[in-house]
Amino acid sequence: MKKVTGIGGIFFLTSDVDKMSAWYKKHLGINVKPGGYSSFEWQGKDNPGETGYTVWSLMDENSGYFNPSTERFMVNYRVENLEELLKQLKDEGVEVIDKIEKFEYGKFGWIIDPEGRKIELWEPVKGYKFED
Repeated sequence: MKKVTGIGGIFFLTSDVDKMSAWYKKHLGINVKPGGYSSFEWQGKDNPGETGYTVWSLMDENSGYFNPSTERFMVNYRVENLEELLKQLKDEGVEVIDKIEKFEYGKFGWIIDPEGRKIELWEPVKGYKFED
């Protein structure tokens, strides 16, 4: 089974989402939307007609979204067949957070690496387009 197909996003904890959003927009030109996120659109090498996205997001440090990790960043990896992958990873002894969340843009699951970092796995919905 193919495990990771690419990087779906990177998320950072911050004490002030609005202040950091303004800094990244001013100095690096990232078009940060309300809520502190942006998406970068790209075309797949193996399927150039299919659009993909990499999400970049600032999150409030008090959100608890990264728990149980104590890191201030989290990487999101794009995957195929999330539910089967999580079962396989659990069988391999990987710490899996037993929860899957579903949204209009895909399904999400989480694992913990051996050093305690939370890793997000995202099975995107084919054809979903993020708003500009």
